[in-house]
Amino acid sequence: MNVVVTGTASGLGAAIAAALRGRGWSVIGGDIADGTLDITSDESVRAFVERAGRIDALVNNAGYGLAGAVEETSLEEARAQIEANFWGAVRMAKAVLPSMRAQGGGRIVNISSGAGITAGPFHAFYSASKFALEGWTEALRHEVAPLGIHAILVEPGSFRTNVARAAKRAVRPLDVYAGPRERVVQTVARYCEEGSEPTVLARAVERILDARRPRLRYRVGPDVRMGYWMRRLLPERLFLKMVARWYGL
Repeated sequence: MNVVVTGTASGLGAAIAAALRGRGWSVIGGDIADGTLDITSDESVRAFVERAGRIDALVNNAGYGLAGAVEETSLEEARAQIEANFWGAVRMAKAVLPSMRAQGGGRIVNISSGAGITAGPFHAFYSASKFALEGWTEALRHEVAPLGIHAILVEPGSFRTNVARAAKRAVRPLDVYAGPRERVVQTVARYCEEGSEPTVLARAVERILDARRPRLRYRVGPDVRMGYWMRRLLPERLFLKMVARWYGL
């Protein structure tokens, strides 16, 4: 199997690529950090996909975090966040779909987030990008299923990566939000430091690529599974209080 994985320079992408290579699969990794792939560029994506040759599966993992209150985040910062996290995945999928159709099958695995199920305060545009990815993938699944192509969402919880510490910050912060913002940022970073090993997610992706009939959604991590069920079972007011407490607000 020939698998393209984006965002392979570190974190979850690096773990996924290593696990799949360990299975003997051919992995074509791309990342803006090493100059191999810029998912925000049409030309970079086109050239990368052409070089890759046959692609049996695409794992859309590339993206980044952005911390800041809605009011203190500029529209340019918000657009850049959604361009990378949402439109980057769309761009990659549209680039591989013609060859997958010609082959009669393929898999597009989009790495979403627990923030695509429950929005996180002071990460509104990160959550917006993941909520968009969720809805788009669900629609895509309906469209491409008759062609033998599976569209799949993976919703990770907290994992031991540098994604929280490396998140970009709104460049013009407002003092009124400073206290709660910093509590949330530090809380999220601590959860990541105490989270599961990236290999757990990598094994989940392996199972998805092995599955004969993969599901639409896979929640990976105890925190994201608990959050999902709490949202379904609790009254909205109690659920929102639980979320605020979880983030340290």
